[in-house]
Amino acid sequence: MRQPTRITRDPAVMGGKPCIRGMRITVGTLVGLIAAGRTRDEILREYSYLVAENIADALSDGSWRGEGSASVMSSGSVYG
Repeated sequence: MRQPTRITRDPAVMGGKPCIRGMRITVGTLVGLIAAGRTRDEILREYSYLVAENIADALSDGSWRGEGSASVMSSGSVYG
């Protein structure tokens, strides 16, 4: 998997959430749109300032962060 280059984190922008570089659109927003069934083409039409690489990097970053987000509770249950 290639390293996402279009994702930044800045405490002064969107509360430090991962965002598309130079924009106030979070990785979570794009991942949520995809999870809700929106296609890349639909997203690109609705957010005309994005390019396909922004979406690819958001999905890659979201996937990478998701891999490390699961924690084990004292009861042994896993939550993410």
